[in-house]
Amino acid sequence: MRILYPAALYKEVLHLAWPLIATQASFTLMLFFDRLLLARYSEVAIQAALPGGILSFTFCCGFMSVAGYTSTFVAQFFGAKNRAACSRSTAQGVLFTLFTAPILLLLIFPGRWLLMHAGHAPEVLASELPYFTILMLGCVAIPLNAAISSYFTGQGRTKITMVTTMLSNVVNLTLDYALIFGRLGFPEMGIRGAAIGTVIAGFISPAILFLLYFSKREQRLFQTRTTFGYDHRLFWRMIRFSVPAGIHLALDLASFSAFVLLTGRMGAVALASSNIALSINTLAFMPLIGFGIATSIIVGQYQGRRESERARQAAHAAFQVALLYMITTGVFFISIPDFFIGLFLRPDSAILAGEILPVGRILLIILTLWGLADAGNLIYASALKGAGDTRFVMIFSIAAAWLMLVPGQLVIIEWLNAGIVTAWCWTGLYVALLAFGFSVRFFQGRWKDINVIGHSTS
Repeated sequence: MRILYPAALYKEVLHLAWPLIATQASFTLMLFFDRLLLARYSEVAIQAALPGGILSFTFCCGFMSVAGYTSTFVAQFFGAKNRAACSRSTAQGVLFTLFTAPILLLLIFPGRWLLMHAGHAPEVLASELPYFTILMLGCVAIPLNAAISSYFTGQGRTKITMVTTMLSNVVNLTLDYALIFGRLGFPEMGIRGAAIGTVIAGFISPAILFLLYFSKREQRLFQTRTTFGYDHRLFWRMIRFSVPAGIHLALDLASFSAFVLLTGRMGAVALASSNIALSINTLAFMPLIGFGIATSIIVGQYQGRRESERARQAAHAAFQVALLYMITTGVFFISIPDFFIGLFLRPDSAILAGEILPVGRILLIILTLWGLADAGNLIYASALKGAGDTRFVMIFSIAAAWLMLVPGQLVIIEWLNAGIVTAWCWTGLYVALLAFGFSVRFFQGRWKDINVIGHSTS
């Protein structure tokens, strides 16, 4: 791999990526302050929010990933200059979301069962259950937004989704403040209020994007109204490539959810320290997802133009920029850990703070190291998915998660009782393994010969 590429390539990557990074950063700040408000409301609320929130997202993330893979089809069709196919692809993603919405609602029942058998303290469980249930009742907004936003992001029009997402996040944070503490004329609802605010705000972005999608301008340029319908061949071609990506994300997050749930069995200090560190990690991880989305889109567009070498260079350039970003955030995590951890500690929890701070400092060091590996993990996995190599991403990630991460955590937490630091080190090794596997696969170049959009749909 070349050390440096032409400046124009970095400029192209950053031009596409910065609105996506800003979008994810906006979501990160919203989530960060949401967790902060809950932490200030009560220690039980912050302990319940992460397991309940991660579990709900785990259940819907597979559907979100399948719907969001629409962006790869849009990117490749856009690169091939087939505008009508861009809108036809978007319609299939939206229809997939509507077809599968009832399944999401049914997943409430196994999710509640998992929480009830996770072994968490009764007071934590009493907050986890309503938080999870309310989030699941409105989680169809997540794949719906992924599908309709793919139309814009796949074309590189990322500023549009940035603005709508930021607006949603501002509403979410405002509602969280009002409903958690009972401000602005609303009743005090605690953690239930946080979930309600998230659900209401979640529908704002897709609603705006649908209005734009069906506008006269988009109809004139992309035939968005006349092509909105079920296309059997295109729908199932998208399913063929997107379902492995959805399974990958769902099972990957499920394994991580298992890790989070298992930490709840290690006591209040371990759970609080781990949850706080993971909440802090959103400051670094969520913008990194923006780099990943941008990488997937730019690789898809170049593949649509049949410019595989340019796609390869763009992916490597994106990795270099993402790695620099993760190094920068890591410096802050290591140099001022008490500042970040202290944000999540209530003033009246001095005894607990004395136990959490030493553990939290170590976890942030581990977090910095695995963040560097996450740059390779996310960028090269996204590049492979943008090129259509979704089956390998699925198989490798499932094997790593369920043959390494989860069994290892069971041994560390349940059998050896080795502590939260050991459990986090094991998770860091898992992330490093993913980064290694995806980068090797990308360097092999087999993705260059994958035909995602096909000739039959042109």
